Amino acid sequence: MDSQNKRHIVVISDEATQMLVSHARFLAQVSEQAALKLIEAFQEKARSLEQFPERNPWLTDTLLPAGKYRKLLLGQRYLLVYQIKEAPFMWTLTRQDYAWLL
Repeated sequence: MDSQNKRHIVVISDEATQMLVSHARFLAQVSEQAALKLIEAFQEKARSLEQFPERNPWLTDTLLPAGKYRKLLLGQRYLLVYQIKEAPFMWTLTRQDYAWLL
């Protein structure tokens, strides 16, 4: 499969979901339409990361490890921060393999 057709799995953390709900709830007090627009924009941007998530720049902040998180602008005021992780591999460990963990 070439990289153009490769699909990544986007996992949205519970914390990110709660933040989105909180911001949308606050925004809905002013405009329900704006709150729905924020949620739709978030879903669209998150879905867009399924293909080519590397397209966005690194998030640079002295408090965060360099080269770990990427950023994607969401609307004019929100920043979608994400991390790309490779798919986990299945490993079979035997007793003598444990030394590298120490």
